[in-house]
Amino acid sequence: MAENLTDKEIKTIELPGSLTVRELADTLQASPIQIIKTLMSNGVMANINQQIDFDTAAIVASELGFEATMQQLDQLEGQDNTGEVPLWRQLIASEDKSSLKPRAPVVTILGHVDHGKTTLLDAIRQTSVVSQEAGGITQHIGAYQATHKDRLITFLDTPGHAAFTAMRSRGAQGADVVVLVVAADDGVMPQTKEALAHARAARVPIVVAMTKIDRPNANAERVKQQLAENGLVPDDWDGDTIVVPVSAKEKVGLQDLLEAIQLVADNTEILANPAGEVFGTVIESERDPSRGVIATLLVQNGTLKLGDIVVVGQAYGRLRAMFDFAGQKLEEAGPSTPISVLGLNEVPAAGEPFRTVEAEREARALVSERAEKEKQDKGQAGGSLTLESMFAAYQAGKVRELRLVIKADVQGSLEPIVSSLEQMKADDKVGQIGVHVLHTGTGHISESDVALAAASKAIVMGFNVEADAAVKRQAEAEGVSIRLYDIIYRMTEDVEMALKGMLEPELKERLLGKALVQQVFKISRFGKIAGCRVTEGELRRGALVRIVRDDKVIFDGELSSLKHEKDDVKEVREGFDCGINLKEFDDFKEGDIIQCYIRELVAVQ
Repeated sequence: MAENLTDKEIKTIELPGSLTVRELADTLQASPIQIIKTLMSNGVMANINQQIDFDTAAIVASELGFEATMQQLDQLEGQDNTGEVPLWRQLIASEDKSSLKPRAPVVTILGHVDHGKTTLLDAIRQTSVVSQEAGGITQHIGAYQATHKDRLITFLDTPGHAAFTAMRSRGAQGADVVVLVVAADDGVMPQTKEALAHARAARVPIVVAMTKIDRPNANAERVKQQLAENGLVPDDWDGDTIVVPVSAKEKVGLQDLLEAIQLVADNTEILANPAGEVFGTVIESERDPSRGVIATLLVQNGTLKLGDIVVVGQAYGRLRAMFDFAGQKLEEAGPSTPISVLGLNEVPAAGEPFRTVEAEREARALVSERAEKEKQDKGQAGGSLTLESMFAAYQAGKVRELRLVIKADVQGSLEPIVSSLEQMKADDKVGQIGVHVLHTGTGHISESDVALAAASKAIVMGFNVEADAAVKRQAEAEGVSIRLYDIIYRMTEDVEMALKGMLEPELKERLLGKALVQQVFKISRFGKIAGCRVTEGELRRGALVRIVRDDKVIFDGELSSLKHEKDDVKEVREGFDCGINLKEFDDFKEGDIIQCYIRELVAVQ
């Protein structure tokens, strides 16, 4: 154990904010069984593919003689964040726990078009977007703050789930809570289901705001039934989803909604270190003809100050001005504060994480390094995840489930397809690999379907539907595979083949040949040499050999030297004589049987 090791024996190792037991075992060069036993001794039950957080991994590393440190921000930027641990949690894991303080929750409002998202935000802010635009620094800052019981809540007024997905596809996951807006007179619509799929894929807690309850045709019970059918069972139906009836027009239920958001946030432990490393996320950005680049940033840790040097993607700059959502000038901004800034040299992409550095020289070097890396990445072939690439993805440890977005022409076709696909599983020695259907819907494949697939590393499959040219261009740009079918069993066959391709290949033994020892020679330079005749197949130099005597294996090792007459050869075939010399064995006897074999990885059939 670590306490018995000397200081010289303790090694320092960097770990991410979360990783699987298998990944931890590979990093520590230990067996997964040893890691699982160590976790069990510390009261943690986990299987080989289970995610564990940094703190847990650090305890295991310590017991195995390693001192774990958290990976830095640059190493985490750009990583996929479809796991259960949001990126901000990964990044603050290295902060001093005594310095962590609760920060305002960041809320994204998603839902079907015309269900009242913007009207609800306006009602919460008690102002309209039009009047806000009049005196502000920019036409649309994209984020606002409200106060409830002297506590702040930050709302992202991004244009629906497209921007939400863009953030997540870059590993940002800017939202802590999603408010899913559903109109009481309209119910759950296709875009509502899409928004729900995006929120679930990001593992973000959901609060439902049932809007337009003042309408005469509002039917709250019908909406709750539809929500329950989509896996959001209301809390008053003994479920775990808070559903808040609201009317933005009548200003009814707004305080209840804010209370529900804070309740969910309190249960989620949203923390930050105001004095720690500064990092956050770009909400949106644009180039203004008169002011230059204007970017809306959301600070998630630390305190961003006027004059700080910010690096985001391949853009950087010293902050010349900072404004809050009301257009007021700021000198500094703490965690969960949305701000509009001037000073960046390029327009950063929405969802890019940002950080601060000490000097512009450091910023330029960092941007140059990223540009070079992007150039190399683009030069590498094939970035898309297809059914054919699943085996390689599994071998690299990148995927243990097949994620799908399914579209069909009619609901009658969709239900049996989804039912049959979700039942598909494949077993290997470390557990089951299954299908995870992220989203289903009827109608042609849309750009939103491709965006969800890109963010979640999923494949889009369509039955009796089409993808237009714009969707195909987007899929090609995002590296998303779209598969179209007109026969159901061909779809299920392809998925079944992909699952088998994801199974860990088995290490199997293949017999190459056999030989009989006919005579033993003793040579002073080499020791004993077995003179053999190949009776079956072939003997191959570098392969493995097993010496069998009286039906018992007396040696198992590598065939290091193989001669035919006086020449060194690579192989000797059936019917020919040869001489064999083994480095670790020379006790040959006439009548010994030599079995020559290899071990190879064989895909599961």
